[in-house]
Amino acid sequence: MRQTFDESTDPSFGPKHVPLIRQAMAAQGLDGFLVPHEDEHQNEYLPAANDRLAWATGFTGSAGAAVILKDKAAVFVDGRYALQVRDQVDGGLFEVRDLIEDGVPGYLEQSLRAGQTLGYDPRLHSPEALERLRAAAAKAGAALKAVAANPLDQAWGVARPAQPTASVVPQPLDYAGEASSAKRARIGADLAAAGASAAVLTAPASIAWLFNVRGGDVIRSPLPLAQAILNKDGSARLFLDPAKVSPDLVAWLGNEVSLETPDDLPAALAALKGQPVLIDPAQSSAWYFEALQTAGAQIVRGADPTALPRACKNPVEIEGTRRAHIRDGAALTRFLHWVATEAQTSLPDEVEVVRRLEDFREATGALKDLSFDTIAGAESNGAVVHYRPTLRLNKRTVSGSLLLVDSGAQYLDGTTDVTRTVAIGEPSAEMRNRFTLVLKGHLALARVRFPAGTTGSALDILARAALWSAGLDYDHGTGHGVGSYLGVHEGPHRIAKQPNSVALRPGMIVSNEPGYYKTGAFGIRIENLQFVTEPAEIPGGERPMLGFETLTLAPIDRRLVEVEILTAEERDQLNAYHARVLAVVGPLVEADVRGWLEGACAAV
Repeated sequence: MRQTFDESTDPSFGPKHVPLIRQAMAAQGLDGFLVPHEDEHQNEYLPAANDRLAWATGFTGSAGAAVILKDKAAVFVDGRYALQVRDQVDGGLFEVRDLIEDGVPGYLEQSLRAGQTLGYDPRLHSPEALERLRAAAAKAGAALKAVAANPLDQAWGVARPAQPTASVVPQPLDYAGEASSAKRARIGADLAAAGASAAVLTAPASIAWLFNVRGGDVIRSPLPLAQAILNKDGSARLFLDPAKVSPDLVAWLGNEVSLETPDDLPAALAALKGQPVLIDPAQSSAWYFEALQTAGAQIVRGADPTALPRACKNPVEIEGTRRAHIRDGAALTRFLHWVATEAQTSLPDEVEVVRRLEDFREATGALKDLSFDTIAGAESNGAVVHYRPTLRLNKRTVSGSLLLVDSGAQYLDGTTDVTRTVAIGEPSAEMRNRFTLVLKGHLALARVRFPAGTTGSALDILARAALWSAGLDYDHGTGHGVGSYLGVHEGPHRIAKQPNSVALRPGMIVSNEPGYYKTGAFGIRIENLQFVTEPAEIPGGERPMLGFETLTLAPIDRRLVEVEILTAEERDQLNAYHARVLAVVGPLVEADVRGWLEGACAAV
């Protein structure tokens, strides 16, 4: 569970591994090969055995891709990883391209030549992604070819780690809030209403939620790698490695769930011949579509039928998440007290910062895991959006700087994710100004009221308006969904510039995390989790409005607030939040911590 600070890759990975991949490509008659970050389950966070992009390039971020051609190669990352990729990847071998603006399809149009063949592993690409890639290759006069044997896996060979086999365990109703049988019945009814006889599910989070189970196959997320077929009558077939199965699990699943092995999956898909089968083209790989098509099933393309119900937390899940955030808030407050007192003179390095925060969370006695590796960025490292401290990059805090700490925890009753930026010594006027602009956006997104049908894309401007007015911005989304003792990143909703068609609904948990990053100097981010509340009448209004309730409870560094540029409404809002933090967390911490907290939460 403890975070490590060793680096699993280095820039030599590309020069060492790309020649091996090219040899395997040539043996199959390929002129190039596509290397996505995603694995067979379209995971964001990967078990070591499936982290192919990292092995090929050295890049360890949670989003990206690579194209390896016979005579050149490129790696693609989004704005979060613009600095990290140049540190991890050999720039002489890989051209670094923007995943969003340039995109892999644009690169293929420019780089492929007529008559060339570009290979891909159909288990690793969604049909939607492949359609765009195939069209781009065709414009260049080239063709895409599915491979039966992945040349990267062949090159990796015996050095490749084994697939994980963590036990799959029940998630009790005290935390889940709804029996699996009830979930399967209502999702099955939805399938019937959509004209489908069954649905194929491949997303680990969907399977964990639907069957009320948790696992440990995916780093920092309690997810099992598995597949399932859900029938419209609520019965199901669950495909699990037998090494993950215990007698308790068999009893928990009950008679309506047939427990089978992954080797049984091809025959199970073939048995769907002639039936209308729902499958999500954004979540499931092309391999499943090809298998169903070969079987003669009627493919119904649609969203994963569990995604929206899973995102809308039930009252038990919301209450559990509240408890988790109170517990986590006390641990985080103890940590912030340490930063504000002892650390101001001892000036710890990033590794010590991470270890101290882990200590405080472990002391709760309820910690199951981190929800992701803690980001602790001192000075310029704070400007690297998804920075992770390592022994090589480890930097000591210095007086007159900022420390950005983005962290989270997994508890049986909820998943947390919180970022606080704190001053070490006396902050500069620029730091305070930028922090306050970020804070204004954070407060705006926390207090907004909005009608049913509003998407996160429509709200994103609220978090950026103050920064935009000063000619500033940040290159990441403003909010992502969060699971209930599941993944810290969860769809289908989000808050970002990019269009999103999924409206925010009651019970959805989403982060609120605007930021500002000055390369080579410092980074700022303020993040709380909040959930969408039920519609409520506004006095004098004409229709009910949704809103947000903040879950995260931890003080925001008042030393960084330029009070003069806050409006009266913003000051009142910040003061009310701090009063709530003091009232809820104060009784849970020691007397010295509470004394500090009273000052940290004093009204501005």
